[in-house]
Amino acid sequence: MLIDTDLVRRLLAAQFPQWARLPIAPVPASGMDNATFRLGEELSVRLPRYPHWAGQVEREQTWLPRLAPHLPLPVSEPVAKGEPGEGYPYPWSVYRWLDGETATPEGLADPRRTALELAAFLTALQGIDPTGGPAPEQSNAFRGVPMGDERDSLASEARVRPKIEALERSGLIDADAVTEVWEAALAAPAWHRPPVWVHGDLAVGNLLAVDGRLSAVIDFGTLAVGDPAVDLLAAWKFLPDEVRGDFRKALDVDDATWARGRGWALAGSLPVPDDPYFQQDPSRVRTALHHLEQLIADHRSERA
Repeated sequence: MLIDTDLVRRLLAAQFPQWARLPIAPVPASGMDNATFRLGEELSVRLPRYPHWAGQVEREQTWLPRLAPHLPLPVSEPVAKGEPGEGYPYPWSVYRWLDGETATPEGLADPRRTALELAAFLTALQGIDPTGGPAPEQSNAFRGVPMGDERDSLASEARVRPKIEALERSGLIDADAVTEVWEAALAAPAWHRPPVWVHGDLAVGNLLAVDGRLSAVIDFGTLAVGDPAVDLLAAWKFLPDEVRGDFRKALDVDDATWARGRGWALAGSLPVPDDPYFQQDPSRVRTALHHLEQLIADHRSERA
């Protein structure tokens, strides 16, 4: 489906005419699940690309205003909900624009401070009353399910094993070592406490920074109530390795949850050679292999 500035302007003209004359421009990195456009200086528009992500709109509209007052960093702020129209079949959202650049490990002014701030954000998120919160389901990609759950999550056996096999055939990395990390995650005891709020995709792309300091957390489409291990993927996919221990200590993560977190991070870092996502940008393969090397090293350090 073509989602362009013309469609966005027609939707605004029909439903929110007060904003229809503002400048509209696609953001540089719009994401695979949703198309995002900047609207004037203070707003943005976000539209799901596929039917199974449409539920993200209602989830963010309902829960972000309730969660935001309890969190130590700014988060996405919905200001209006759009309805299907103009040939576009899904609900969509207008948000307050959050200033900042995509946060990267290389651009952090103080990595340890960032690790502690991110840990404080997760501690606050997990401490919010989860009553009535959305369980893992298709529209949040089943984030927060138990490790080894058969539902179609990023970390399901049905997805991960074929990727490891493809990686083994490619010879890009030690597939036996990758398998060892994955099987340790599967063998780790399950989360035995009540489910908690999880962001679900806390990695590069969904964290903003100003002058190298963490400034906001965005894209809560995978928001759920479940196993907090999924939010540990930031330890390997965002934070520099030298501050990973500070992050873990600040969160007070037990060994089993840390192992499951490695499993989630591994599941999202398997560069299948024929995957269009990796084919479109070779640097993604190098980044994914680096993440896998960090996961393997972290796993082996615990066994030493």
